[in-house]
Amino acid sequence: MIRAYGLTKRYGEKTVVQDLTFTVRPGTVTGFLGPNGAGKSTTMRMLLGLDAPTSGRATIGDRCYAAHPAPLCAAGALLEARSIHPGRSARGHLLALAHTHGIPRRQVTAVIERVGLGEAADRRVKGFSLGMGQRLGIAAALLADPATVILDEPVNGLDPEGVRWIRNLLKSLAAEGRTVFVSSHLMSEMALTAEHLVIIGRGRLLADTTVERFVRDAGLGVIKVVTPEAGRLRELLAGPGVDIAGDGPDTLRIGGSDGERIGRTAAAHSIPVFELTPHSASLEEAFMDLTRDAVEYPAHSEAPATAHGAAA
Repeated sequence: MIRAYGLTKRYGEKTVVQDLTFTVRPGTVTGFLGPNGAGKSTTMRMLLGLDAPTSGRATIGDRCYAAHPAPLCAAGALLEARSIHPGRSARGHLLALAHTHGIPRRQVTAVIERVGLGEAADRRVKGFSLGMGQRLGIAAALLADPATVILDEPVNGLDPEGVRWIRNLLKSLAAEGRTVFVSSHLMSEMALTAEHLVIIGRGRLLADTTVERFVRDAGLGVIKVVTPEAGRLRELLAGPGVDIAGDGPDTLRIGGSDGERIGRTAAAHSIPVFELTPHSASLEEAFMDLTRDAVEYPAHSEAPATAHGAAA
């Protein structure tokens, strides 16, 4: 498994990662989330020994990554899909990596086929699309059949078929008992892929929990109620912490209450209810709520107008 113990990284006076402690366990896909500038890439680089922490330490398995006698077998990683010599072919790039660990040529062929690059294996990488480059980076991460897989934004540049392939690949790797740690800005995809989440903001740990618990505890869900006596039910339910919005003359959307209380209140006052449906918050909504104060460069919903009324 992956363990981070008090990881801190400073560049001059700027602290990028601060006292970060978490564990990534095998057998599950763990999503690594955070706004831009949160310190995700720096953390992944420290896990792999590419950046030295200012303080704290990280281990993969039972030791730091650089101490493994065969690092590619301990953990395969994709951090920069384009960090490949453009003049090499995909096969040539993978063969060069294979030679460093005594990996047989047949394994190179196997991962090329697994990532769908069979027809492009002997083409120069400089002609690859972004999605093809991502597939090659993933092939390199899987080359030594590692126990741990660390991927930074693996779906960048992939078409819908490729995104679905990545999703199924990550789940299958976890099902094999591997440790899978993946960062992404696509909340909808993480909701479908990850079971556990490590969320950071401004370099600090914000959450370390399951997807289900994180969304549930966000408390952003609402209950849709359809009744011909919406106004009367609104008056009966109104109170501190209860947020009620109208959605048409017969429909209410109620936050801060639960279905049982709403149903009992309606029944006690003989108010007919035609629909009572809970709507849970999405992972994206829960994430945005948690990290709203951790966004380094927040965007505004409307552009400022010039003196002539045009956007500046």
